[in-house]
Amino acid sequence: MIPHTRNLRSTRADPAAVPSKGNWTLPTDRSVVSSWDAMTSAPSPVLPRPRTHSLNDVRDIIPADCYEPSRPRAVAALVQAVVLYVVPLVLLATTDTWWAVPLLWVAAGLGIAGLFVLGHDASHGALLRSRRANRIVAGTCMIPSAHVEAAWNLGHNRVHHGYTTRQGFDFVWHPATPAEYAEMSRTERLRHRLEWSFVGSGAYYLRVVWWEKMWRFTPSGKHRASIRRDKYLLGAVIVLVLALTVAVGALQGGWVAAVWLPIKLFVVPFLLFIHIIGWTVYVHHVSPEIRWWPRREWSQFKGQMESTTILRFPAVVNRLWFHNIFVHIPHHVDARIPFHHLPAAATAIEDSFPETVIDTRFKPSDYFRATKACKLYDFDAG
Repeated sequence: MIPHTRNLRSTRADPAAVPSKGNWTLPTDRSVVSSWDAMTSAPSPVLPRPRTHSLNDVRDIIPADCYEPSRPRAVAALVQAVVLYVVPLVLLATTDTWWAVPLLWVAAGLGIAGLFVLGHDASHGALLRSRRANRIVAGTCMIPSAHVEAAWNLGHNRVHHGYTTRQGFDFVWHPATPAEYAEMSRTERLRHRLEWSFVGSGAYYLRVVWWEKMWRFTPSGKHRASIRRDKYLLGAVIVLVLALTVAVGALQGGWVAAVWLPIKLFVVPFLLFIHIIGWTVYVHHVSPEIRWWPRREWSQFKGQMESTTILRFPAVVNRLWFHNIFVHIPHHVDARIPFHHLPAAATAIEDSFPETVIDTRFKPSDYFRATKACKLYDFDAG
């Protein structure tokens, strides 16, 4: 990304040496033709040239048991997530102590993140065996984060996962080019600088992902009905909860409490969650070491293997709220892998592709370095 210069790792295959899909060829060393072939003039079989760096090759080395969901593990994780969200919420409702409220806000924001990660897993169909149960769990877990599950399924599961870091397709943290930046107005440039700064991930996610690609966007075609249905249902739940909270606040302390209580219980934790999830997606896919790909150069292997990461986080933080979401490469290789199997899948992938996998321990300095270096992107230079 501009202004940094990125050198490709020497271990990556030369695109010219990788045969394209559907490139068939005849053997060149056949010296003997059978008399039967000669008499019948039957064409010899045309064999496909062996492909390298195929995403199916990566999936083939993942152990079969990594695809097995576990109901006890899923239920335990869901119960944990509910508790870690409800407890801070109850404490927020019962205290106005100046030092406790900010801490409880952070805990509630993380609690929303924990529910959302499990809902995200269920939306991929990876949490439980039942498709219907996964949809119900996904929609329910996404209520505190005000995410429309059907819209998320289209934008995240199909577009982002289907075309990860492909120019013009993947909209999540899609970088602007120098030419695009030059055409921006002053206001747009200021917004770009903010959103791509170390404090801007929440602002970017709120505007681009949550608002423009979810609540504001309604596609035509087969997804339209389900997305509109989920918007109406979730919108009704949000209005009802806020109305009840305003009423309770008014009964307790007049109009000031009526305004303050919903802000304290829901608005601030939601905004903290938005920053958490925006930052999470950023560190998954934006780094001086991660390349975005022009349309013709992109492949599933490049998008899912070379354009995301495995980040090692403190075990307690991962176990309580993030459920292995930072073990992101195997999740992109195959989103059907349940969260509790992602580390084992990552080990198998890294053993077979050690020079491709980006596996590092998370350091805040790396994040600050990325937000300083990664502002614009030259797709021609890579």
